[in-house]
Amino acid sequence: MSAVTSRAAEDGTTLVEVLIATFVLAVALAALSSAIPFAAYGTQEGAQLSTAAFLANQRLEQVRGARWQDGPPAIDDLGVSSGPAAAPAIGARVTFADEPALGAPFGDYARSVRVTDCSGGGTCGGIAKPDLRQVVVTVSYRPMTGVGLAASGTAKTATVATFVAKR
Repeated sequence: MSAVTSRAAEDGTTLVEVLIATFVLAVALAALSSAIPFAAYGTQEGAQLSTAAFLANQRLEQVRGARWQDGPPAIDDLGVSSGPAAAPAIGARVTFADEPALGAPFGDYARSVRVTDCSGGGTCGGIAKPDLRQVVVTVSYRPMTGVGLAASGTAKTATVATFVAKR
């Protein structure tokens, strides 16, 4: 037999192959790391929207718990908004005031309640009943973007609505 050994038995990786593999991995990691802020944005946006929906439903439950009933004595703790930009009131007493900044930990959220009397024809989607009111709760917040908070003055909203009947 010949004393010459084959080089195929000594397979290994060369420096060039290691450098190419390192370059390919670096490019892949760079592409992956650029997606991380957008994934974080999606997670944060979902959390903000869930929080806004929670805060809107929380206020809606408080509004639904307000007494509005025939007498004697007649009680109206619900009130009616005088316009689309006005909080509901009974005379001069505001029943559910606008909250431009909620307390900690919800300081970045604002909440408003609007109550519409359904005794008119077109104010409640065509429903005309004097013993029915439409309640709309809107929560707004400054959203996140892929690179941080949105510009000042930019807001997203979560809105929930229901009807409340006189008891």
